[in-house]
Amino acid sequence: MKWYERIPHPVAMLFGMILLATVLSYLLPAGVYERMLVEGRPRVVPGSYHTIKSTPIGLLEMFKAFSQAFKDASNIIFIVFAGGIMFGMLEASKTIENTVGAIVKNLGLKRKFHIVVIMTFVFGFLGVAVGYENNIALVPIAAVLSLALGGDLILAAGISVAAITVGFGLSPINPYTVGTGHKIAELPMFSGIVLRSILCFLALSTLAYYNVRYFKKILNDPIASLGKDLDQSNFALSKSIEDYQITTNNYLVLFVFLGGLAIMLGGIFKYNWYLVEISAIFLMIAIVVGLVARMGSTQMSEIVLKSVAIVAPGAFMVGLATTIKVILEMGNISDTIAFQLSSVLSYLPSYIAAIVMSITQCIMNLMIPSGSGQALATLPIMIPVGELVGLTRQCSILAFQIGDGITNLVNPALGGLIAMLGLCRVPFDRWLRFILPLTWLILVLAWCFLLLSVAIHWGPA
Repeated sequence: MKWYERIPHPVAMLFGMILLATVLSYLLPAGVYERMLVEGRPRVVPGSYHTIKSTPIGLLEMFKAFSQAFKDASNIIFIVFAGGIMFGMLEASKTIENTVGAIVKNLGLKRKFHIVVIMTFVFGFLGVAVGYENNIALVPIAAVLSLALGGDLILAAGISVAAITVGFGLSPINPYTVGTGHKIAELPMFSGIVLRSILCFLALSTLAYYNVRYFKKILNDPIASLGKDLDQSNFALSKSIEDYQITTNNYLVLFVFLGGLAIMLGGIFKYNWYLVEISAIFLMIAIVVGLVARMGSTQMSEIVLKSVAIVAPGAFMVGLATTIKVILEMGNISDTIAFQLSSVLSYLPSYIAAIVMSITQCIMNLMIPSGSGQALATLPIMIPVGELVGLTRQCSILAFQIGDGITNLVNPALGGLIAMLGLCRVPFDRWLRFILPLTWLILVLAWCFLLLSVAIHWGPA
């Protein structure tokens, strides 16, 4: 039996992690760090860890955590629905299909590998500059493009979801990880941008090569496709490439869509909009698109319900993944795990400590999938420990960024990842089969940069 045949169904995988978190609440001592408010957000106070009365999770409490998790993740769950509805309207208007078809016709199928490389970097740049969940509405466009080129939905996820994740995770200007880390470490904001930019570019280049390699593989052997039996309805082109052209109405719909995205980005950067406001913009775009495309109320209503049904499994997975975090918090063992892991580092040589610190952040990312949340919870502990073993503050932040950012590719507790895969209709177990080898490649690449940063005693420049 091959390794990927042992991967359980995503629902079973997440439920198993929920059970493990529940069991750990009995095996590990409960403990907490003291926290202080910094700019309205709680930051861990180094050296303040102390054990408290054990708070094991009973069977009833475990199942009650599901309801709380869905409540906590409601904003992410709803943006999945909102994004699905918006794409449903765009799909029904034939705008995305006609636009992608016309682009592929003009560029030519002979350049399909170049298109894959270019689009991988485009989505990667969106991850670098725009954010993570902010790009969720663009993922289905990659699905239409991939199928138009002769690829599958797995390739679509590689072009979009993987590129956004790598770009965001290794972004030299990521405000949630690098920005928060520099504030905690009292370093110049976004310092060390050159080394981080080179790492990010090389990681995206590796991904682009990986996507093209997979594309060539499934073109030569369609049976090798990991997405051969996935639902492609509403994604696949309905006619020959030569027949596609963009109509006047399509241009109007595109104007509405791109205008809405421009307003969304303006709100994000100027007014700190996030999931609630983005969801509202998606719904507004959906309604205006329906009106511009001259859809009746009955047709629009049917599209809404059909779109919600399609993305519902992905939305459910977001809530299920959040349950892990809720149970760890209920059991008061997240801080215990962070304390134990950081304690190990103080006994290691600097080069080994840097790699282990990165691995520690990989583990913590499963429990605290929020980049800024993880930074506030772990960096006040890790930075002083790093200095004890000879690591600069910049090195410690890079170790954190690598551990948090790259493992986002395979983190079942990350709501944004599950949401985007849901919009792409790619089950998590199929995603793991595709992305795990690449994850190891990028980790090794990043660790080489981390060791280099230790060797040059990398400072804030």
